Amino acid sequence: MQNGLAELHTHLGGCVSSDILWTLAHEQGIALPVKDYWEFDRLVTVSDPRGVPDLNALDAIYHWTELIQSSPIAVERSVHAAIGGAYRSQGITTLELRFNPMKRNRGGERDLDHIILAAVRGLDRASLEYPQVRAGLILMMDRTFTPEQNMIVVEKAIRWAPRGVVGVDIAGPRPGGSRYDYRQIGPMVEEARAAGLGVTIHVGEEGGDVGRDEIREVVEALQPERIGHGILAAGDVKLMDELAEAGIVLEICPTSNLLTKALAGEDALRDTLRSFVEHGVGFTIATDGPEMMRTHLRDELELLRRIGALDEDELEEANRRGHEASFVAARERVVR
Repeated sequence: MQNGLAELHTHLGGCVSSDILWTLAHEQGIALPVKDYWEFDRLVTVSDPRGVPDLNALDAIYHWTELIQSSPIAVERSVHAAIGGAYRSQGITTLELRFNPMKRNRGGERDLDHIILAAVRGLDRASLEYPQVRAGLILMMDRTFTPEQNMIVVEKAIRWAPRGVVGVDIAGPRPGGSRYDYRQIGPMVEEARAAGLGVTIHVGEEGGDVGRDEIREVVEALQPERIGHGILAAGDVKLMDELAEAGIVLEICPTSNLLTKALAGEDALRDTLRSFVEHGVGFTIATDGPEMMRTHLRDELELLRRIGALDEDELEEANRRGHEASFVAARERVVR
């Protein structure tokens, strides 16, 4: 791929190798439920090739990685390791890392600014060592948080925007598994956008018809530049047309969607991507969390090539779109 690969959708809790997490846990004196490294490796990754039963099971894995990353030193080292590892192993030259700082402050024991500053330090250190990589941070709100908590996350993102925070997102379990009202974060999204931050929203990964309704609501009410996953739109021609018309780029994570059963299998993955190509829906390819999912970006591209989901030109186009749709690139264009 020309100019390296672009990875726009990876969670900090899913992109740090197990050996680094193991050492960080011990350095901080965190009580782990296992004493053997290989048991720990299975604890913090999707170790079963058949995947996990659902997204709730994935959240249980994130519980441990987020706990281990709940200190300034752990966050700094995680960001630094993720950026360096992405460039060394995959040739990734545009990388955006997303994380929720409130899930790394031990329930309020640690100061949020210290956590975010630590991520910025990791970013700065990596930029000195790997000047070929354009990297940025995305701060995440959560669907289980109160509006007040989510507003604080956005305020912090705005405050730290001059130091490498390039966007905001929202993810997490739906409260009670029911439909989430995305309109409630509308004012927060507008405030972030007005401050020059990019907006990407996790939606359309699960929930069938409800999930499609949520995508439609996000498109109309929030008008994000990008959507995390959004795969359920493939079942609705009108919705795909709306995404294409709005120029919203989907962040597709093939292996993750297969492992979480969001997609039933490789045939469903192929059909989903062919639908998006046919209807002009823009998308880029990502991992969601390479270490946790036991994959890498080049593995994702090879998977899509092998099953006939995308040809070589379409893979190149998806990667080019990733570079162009990155919030890091948008920030650079504004600065110029």
